[in-house]
Parts: sequence; C-alpha cells; structure tokens
Amino acid sequence: MTTSTDMQAAQHSALKLSIITPIYNEEENIPLLFERLDAVLRPMKRGYEIIMVNDGSRDGSLAALRRLAEQHPEVKVIDLKRNSGQTAALMCGIDHSTGDIIIPIDADLQNDPADIPNLLVKIDEGYDVVSGWRRDRKDAAIRRNFVSSVANLVISRISGVHLRDYGCSLKAYRRSVLEGVRLYGEMHRFVPIYASWMGAKITEIPVRHHPRLHGKSSYGLERVVKVILDLIVVKFLDRHLVKPIYVFGGFGMLSVAISFLTLLWALYLKLVEGLSLIQTPLPLLSAMAFLIGITAILLGLMSEILVRTYFESQDKRPYYVRERINL
Repeated sequence: MTTSTDMQAAQHSALKLSIITPIYNEEENIPLLFERLDAVLRPMKRGYEIIMVNDGSRDGSLAALRRLAEQHPEVKVIDLKRNSGQTAALMCGIDHSTGDIIIPIDADLQNDPADIPNLLVKIDEGYDVVSGWRRDRKDAAIRRNFVSSVANLVISRISGVHLRDYGCSLKAYRRSVLEGVRLYGEMHRFVPIYASWMGAKITEIPVRHHPRLHGKSSYGLERVVKVILDLIVVKFLDRHLVKPIYVFGGFGMLSVAISFLTLLWALYLKLVEGLSLIQTPLPLLSAMAFLIGITAILLGLMSEILVRTYFESQDKRPYYVRERINL
C-alpha cells in the first residue's frame, strides 16, 4: 500500500536539478568541478543538468567546456560574447535552465558540491530558498571575511531578510520563486530578498568552504561600493516602486521647507539685526533649495508616469497571488 509519505518522497525525487556555474578564467578548475559534481549528483535519484556559462574567459576555459560537453550530454555550455559579470552569467543560466530546483555554485572549487544533498533535504522539507552559510570561511581575514560580515549585517538590517552570508553562491531555489526575477549589477546576492517579496520560505544552513586551488579571485574592495548601491536600488524597489512620489516628493517638500525657513532667517537678520541681504548667502541658499525641491517633486511625478507605463504596458500587477481557489 502506497502511503502519502511515499508519494511525497517520490515526487521530491522526481524534481529535476539545474546546477548553474558561471565560468571566468577557470580552465584548471573545470574538470575537477565536474568530477565532484558528477560524484554527488549521479547517485541521486533525480534528473539533473549542469549549465556552465562561459563569461568571456580569456584562458582555455571555453575549450575545456567544449571537451566536457562532448563527453557528457548532461553538461550544457553557454558562451557569452563578452565578460558581463557574475550576475548576468547567473541570469543567463537561469533563463536556459529546465530544472524544478536551481542550484548556483562557484567554479573556483571553494564551494563543496558535497553540500548539495543537504540543501535538497531542506527543499524537501518545504523551504523555497536554502542559502549556504560559510561558517568557516577560507579567505583573507580582513579584506574579505570582515568586510563581508559587516556587509551581511547591513543587508540583513536594511532588507529585513536575516542571513549570515549573502555572498555565498551555493544556494537552492525552487523555480517558482525565480519566475519574473531579473537581475542586474551585483544583485545575484540579493535573490533571497526578491524571493521573500514573493512570500518564499527561506532558511540557511552551514556549508563547507575551501581555499582556492587554482586561478585568482577577481573580487576586490571596489565591489563593496557596488553592493551598497545595488542594495539602495533593492530597497527602493521593495518599498517605493509603485509610489516613487513618496521618495522624490518627500525630499522635494523637505527642500521647499528648508527654502522658506532660510528665507525667514534672512528676513529676520535684515529686519531685526539690520544685516543686508547681500551680506549673507541665505537668499541664494533659499533659492537653490526651492529650485531643488520643485525639481524633485517634478521628478516624482515623472516617475509615477513611468511606473504606470511599466506596469500597464506589460500587464503587470503591483501584487503577487499565492493561490487561487475555485477560479
């Protein structure tokens, strides 16, 4: 007799996996990465594909990928015309994937494919997003680990989605939470935030992290600035996408208020203190604040028009439906 538990287990085991790995100058790591992925994935009772996106590599990575794809049909290779960055390469892999579960992983072998089954256990428990946490991270203590820790605290505080390690590429997503998501800049690390907007159930588990064996990391401190700017964009899209006038208009009204207060102060100095208006920069400051305020309000109105065009031209809605019953 088949129980509901057996049926659920069979359904989970049937879910196809899409492993996505952006490649940039990882010629020496590619064969080792495939061997480790194959050793983990082949014994599992799930269909899978390995999508490797060559992000404009300048070494022999593309040739290594071609050899791998010729020998193993489960390996899908996408070659981008130019280096577009990790986020764009990941988005490309997602767009070309067919799996029910999508698992990004770095090609530098610092992520361990042996952790994939642990991610899938949490997916089978009902989570929509399972994020890896590099608890024992093997990177530079100050330049990478400390800066990353501070960034994770800031992102968690601002976004309201509390994760210890946003920068860990090893994650598992249900395809449903990625539908309609478009990533730009350095926003691949913010996918759990996007998923949370859709009502996704998110968890985090410790994963192993290894020192880099071959190649050189292309990450630098300049990425911190990019991440902060992208976080501002994410926060704006979360809170004010459908009502940008609240941001621009609020700033505009504040500027106009400062303008009037500055003008009143200048008049007080003129009428009470006897100080000529040309002897103080307050009139100029008042005029500049007034013009900035009016400009900000006009930008807010223009943004409102653009938002309406965005939603209505693509038949989008400013809400997401979790379930429909009898419809």
